[in-house]
Amino acid sequence: MMVKPPHGADLGGYRHGRASPRGACPSGGPATDGGIVKPGSPRPPVFTGAVLGVAAAVGLGLAWSCGVLAALTLDDAPRIAAVGTFVATYVVIAIGKLPRFQLDRTGAALLGAALMVACGAISLGDAYQAIDFDTITLLLGMMMVVANLRLSGCFRLINSWAVTRAHHPIILLGAVVLVTGVLSAFLVNDTICLVMAPLIIELTRALKRNPVPYLIAIALASNVGSTATITGNPQNMIIGNLSHIPYGSFAEALAPVAAIGLVLTIGLVVLLNPREYWTRERLGEPTLASHYHGWLVAKSALVSIAMVVLFFVGQPVAKVAIVGGALLLLTRRVKAKKVYAEIDGPLLLMFAGLFVVIAGVERNVLTPEVVANVGRLHLENIAILSAFIAVLSNLVSNVPAVLTVKPFVAPLAHPRRAWLGIAMASTLAGNFTLLGSVANLIVAQRAAAEGIEVTFWSYFRVGAPLTIATIVIGVLIL
Repeated sequence: MMVKPPHGADLGGYRHGRASPRGACPSGGPATDGGIVKPGSPRPPVFTGAVLGVAAAVGLGLAWSCGVLAALTLDDAPRIAAVGTFVATYVVIAIGKLPRFQLDRTGAALLGAALMVACGAISLGDAYQAIDFDTITLLLGMMMVVANLRLSGCFRLINSWAVTRAHHPIILLGAVVLVTGVLSAFLVNDTICLVMAPLIIELTRALKRNPVPYLIAIALASNVGSTATITGNPQNMIIGNLSHIPYGSFAEALAPVAAIGLVLTIGLVVLLNPREYWTRERLGEPTLASHYHGWLVAKSALVSIAMVVLFFVGQPVAKVAIVGGALLLLTRRVKAKKVYAEIDGPLLLMFAGLFVVIAGVERNVLTPEVVANVGRLHLENIAILSAFIAVLSNLVSNVPAVLTVKPFVAPLAHPRRAWLGIAMASTLAGNFTLLGSVANLIVAQRAAAEGIEVTFWSYFRVGAPLTIATIVIGVLIL
């Protein structure tokens, strides 16, 4: 998750969520005491073990087929440890948590990085150098900027102005998709979902409409819109720093894909929800509260606009983002700790750990022979590369997928085109299922907190065809 809501705070004037039942975790898990799970908690389902085994077998099988394991011997301890650590780390990341332990994705990445250093696969000094601090800095700066926009009420003000002027369900859907998509293109898409979901729930209840199609549209549009620029989502930020593609060139290549994708999103949601949208009934004009701090809205908006302009004129995005975020701390209205509370520290730590894990594999396993064997997959073909990344992103999530293929992009004939394809496919693949991206889960969790169920099938029947269509369009455009 990119930006998390502070405890007890509102999202631009709207208090979200409901109190958890007494004695239960907010997530619905077993009761805890001080964050410690009590003994006797339910064991993980049997299929979790099966998933672990299958994922490990697939990973080791691919490693063997590419020649990664062929040259290993018992005397080559660092390389064996590097392969084992990499596979174990990615298996835990794929399933989200180590069964019967409290080790989550962030913990898995940090433990994997520590084991890489401990087993001698990479030195501590090299581990420090492996961390891409430009990406970490960019992500931190964007979190701070977005936090100020949320706390000021700017997002709610924009959303309320747009959606309350729609007088037909299709127009309302169009407004929701366009606002979500455009904001997600320049800011962090997960945050846009955090803001849009409660607003649309409130609005659809006031209008007595079915909220589910609109909530699904928010998740879909946030992923599609974030494809357009480097700052739209975390994997694009990583790709921007690794590829050194200018912000404007990146947007020029992928903004058309995002624009077409947003139109397709509206069309598919309308087509598959005829009861909600195929009507002559006009919407009323509900009054929605729009609490905001005028001066803070203006300052945050001006800084954000200035940052986008600097991005396009070629200034280093990490420098612009961290300077903009730091300048917004200079205020008398919002306590700095409220901004800090919205920074997703675990995500930054996971990125740092994954950088080290991948570096350990590169140094010990990826010999020229291995890279040559991977080249037989014909990843220079943008269609094959996009399909491979889409599948991998749904198995281990998009950020780990992007970092995994990093060593194999440089030898390609057209690495810049390959990076754009990876950015496109890894982002759009998040729309395939409800579990495909953090943005989807945020929307589903916000809906569940308000007693609204977004089912796997209700999402999949729209998300799956949209994913396939948008990736095909992206391949054709690139």
